[in-house]
Amino acid sequence: MTDTTPAGAADKSAPDDRPTGGPFDESEANPVRPYIDLGGIKVLPRDGLNLRLEVEEQTKRIVAVGLDYAGSTLQVQPFAAPRSSGLWHETREQIRGQIRQQGGRVEEREGPLGPELLAEVPVAAAGGGAGTRLARFVGVDGPRWFLRGVIGGAATSDVESAAKVEELFRSLVVVRGGSPMPPRDLIPLRMPATPGSA
Repeated sequence: MTDTTPAGAADKSAPDDRPTGGPFDESEANPVRPYIDLGGIKVLPRDGLNLRLEVEEQTKRIVAVGLDYAGSTLQVQPFAAPRSSGLWHETREQIRGQIRQQGGRVEEREGPLGPELLAEVPVAAAGGGAGTRLARFVGVDGPRWFLRGVIGGAATSDVESAAKVEELFRSLVVVRGGSPMPPRDLIPLRMPATPGSA
């Protein structure tokens, strides 16, 4: 049976079990788990996980959370989203356009988190040459938020690493907060309250 519903830009894109399997809204998270609180995102610590905060040079604001795990990297960003519609379908189109503009290759596929992009992104190689690196772009629409992830390293091709990084992505908690924010605005991130607890 084929699905005849048009995939409109307003549709939300998320695993069917997102409320119980993650990524979680703050209201769905287990309150007794020892999360690292980064403001808009909470991360569950685990062995072998290294956490980096990516800071915009000019504004000094934190723009992304970098997680190194299972021989892979996962960069995540939480955005405000409308209550009734999602951002991932439209965001995928924008990413696809940007990568093609840079001369890269990109294909859409169905992944464990829903539709994702597998891209060969052009990068400057050591010694002045040009190379490419593989990256997976994943996204999940939640209640009033959208969580975007970029996966690099082993999890772009190795099934076991991919499963570990996908599980890490799904364990994240998004804290949208109650204040009004325009859709697509980055939900503010901050340094963890207890440095060194990661």
